[in-house]
Amino acid sequence: MQLSDTERAQLYALVEKYDQNPEVQRMREFIQHGSVTTYQHCKNVVMVSFWLNRRLHLHADETSLAVGAFLHDFYLYDWHKKGTFHGLRRLFEMHGFSHPSYACINASKVFHITKKEQSIISSHMWPLTFRHVPSCREAIIVCLADKYCAVVESMFQRSRTGAAKDGDDTGEW
Repeated sequence: MQLSDTERAQLYALVEKYDQNPEVQRMREFIQHGSVTTYQHCKNVVMVSFWLNRRLHLHADETSLAVGAFLHDFYLYDWHKKGTFHGLRRLFEMHGFSHPSYACINASKVFHITKKEQSIISSHMWPLTFRHVPSCREAIIVCLADKYCAVVESMFQRSRTGAAKDGDDTGEW
């Protein structure tokens, strides 16, 4: 799924102000899947979401789509070190269930994002977070793109070379 140079430039214009924020840059400090950083994962989800919208003519709001996708994992902690499983009572505190809320809170505080962008972030883990169902086409696209990227990153990008090959920690879009 490749974007043209023009599409990459258009996409970056939508997320540039977010990308230049030091808090967003902190996502480079955390590993998401395999050896892919949270920052690179979010970039991957933005690009796949944008590609799906353009190629499948889904007519989603590209600004909300790009912002929601870019900030969907803006939780800013190492989820590999955050707690362990303590039974069903604490199940919903586990990262997979709780991180959309943390990401949404952070994005709302730092950027004052729209309700639609909040919805995209809050529902990206559906159906795991069964109470937060994607309620707009942008949220559905990001939810699907996130699943696709998670599988690819977890299965095929387990070495630092694999992550770097896709532009990890470079300024390229």
